[in-house]
Amino acid sequence: MGWRARVGATVTTVVVLVGGYLAADAYDVVPGALTLSPAPAQPAPFPTAPAAQPGPSPSAVLGPLPTDAPEPSTDDVGALVDEVAGDKRLGERAGLLVVDALSGDALGGANADAGLVPASTQKLVTAVAAITTLGKDATLPTTVVDGGDGAIVLVGGGDMMLAAGAGDPDAVNGRAGLDDLAAQVAAKVTLSGRTEVRLVLDDALFSGAAIAPTVPQSDVTDGYVAPVAALAVDIARLEDEEYAPREKDPAMAAAAAFARALGEHGVRVTGDVRRGAAPQGARTLGEVESAPLDQVVEYALEHSDNTITEVLGRLVALDRGLPGSLEGSTKAVTDVVTGLGVDLDGARLVDCSGLGRGSVMTARQLVELLRLTVDPDHPELRGVAVGMPVAGLSGTLSGRYGGDNPGRGFVRAKTGSLPNTVGLAGTVVTSDDRLLLFAFLADRIPDGGTYGARQIFDGLAGRLAQA
Repeated sequence: MGWRARVGATVTTVVVLVGGYLAADAYDVVPGALTLSPAPAQPAPFPTAPAAQPGPSPSAVLGPLPTDAPEPSTDDVGALVDEVAGDKRLGERAGLLVVDALSGDALGGANADAGLVPASTQKLVTAVAAITTLGKDATLPTTVVDGGDGAIVLVGGGDMMLAAGAGDPDAVNGRAGLDDLAAQVAAKVTLSGRTEVRLVLDDALFSGAAIAPTVPQSDVTDGYVAPVAALAVDIARLEDEEYAPREKDPAMAAAAAFARALGEHGVRVTGDVRRGAAPQGARTLGEVESAPLDQVVEYALEHSDNTITEVLGRLVALDRGLPGSLEGSTKAVTDVVTGLGVDLDGARLVDCSGLGRGSVMTARQLVELLRLTVDPDHPELRGVAVGMPVAGLSGTLSGRYGGDNPGRGFVRAKTGSLPNTVGLAGTVVTSDDRLLLFAFLADRIPDGGTYGARQIFDGLAGRLAQA
């Protein structure tokens, strides 16, 4: 057979085969684009609700307070304050002050310039300083960089609210997750063919005493504060409770959790985790970030969290060029608040949270601080004013203002509580929609009387809501 015949036979065979496949495709015997089946019916239209209509545009539920609301009478408010100031159940020393937020007029006061123990109302100082210095949108990074020679370095940036697993974008405590960080790092490490690394911990962000020496050991044992560290999981809690025992070395515990997370992503950490410094200019392998600072501040105020407040103070110090230490933090927050115009003459801060014994402030200083938070000239501080617990509804005030207390929902305040000491400082809206600022302190309450003192102060704030 000649070459022309062979080519013709081959072409004929190909045509037959192609034609056979096309026929099989048309009858849906083999996969393909052809079919003899009838075309499918058009899909039904997307269902609609017959009576549905576009809703209104979102709008504020509550408008701003009127600027022409009547100011309460100084006689009425003064009488309420004097009555409480003379209550023997508060002990020998109590300082109270009520001020109109709009005018700045003092409506009632007693021993307003007496230096008393502020307890956790002092957290307002640190909150204002943190927002002023760092900005409400700042975040705290937790980073891993290439340490060279088979090592990676975990670098703490001040976030003690890391999650051991995946981060929760809707959470404050647990916004950034070590599992997410491990996934980022593992992806880059394994890309280079490695499945093993050495882990170095760089937690040198803060310095000095991790817990103020003025904090009693019993408070540490009971979990009221953790050692301040550059990073930690769940504020170093060992149990899932608000006040739980804490890790003695929060940063190293977080590094161990990160090593476990790396293992779950196929990268084994060899040897023990050791401390060391991240190389300058090292390549970043992964990073996660905390919630924005204003949310962290609100968390600290609402939960009266001593540890996070101490972290915030140290971050303020670092931002102002001071050591990230206890001493640097108390100086830094004091300097910032003084620079905003609050007269802190005579005040003494032994820590940033008010848990340590020995801090001194006056009711007037707390009220001046509160006035900054509602001042239209300082809109950046509004988050501090609205971040305080709401009476009967949230935070440390959620279990208070029950029964017929008229302050429920109208009082926002920072609480304070130490042995024989009670404080309450915040805002209250009167029945005429006037905003008042107040600070109540008592630091020599008879033994066993702090619960009653809280009720007295809550009662006064509630009566102001009716002023």
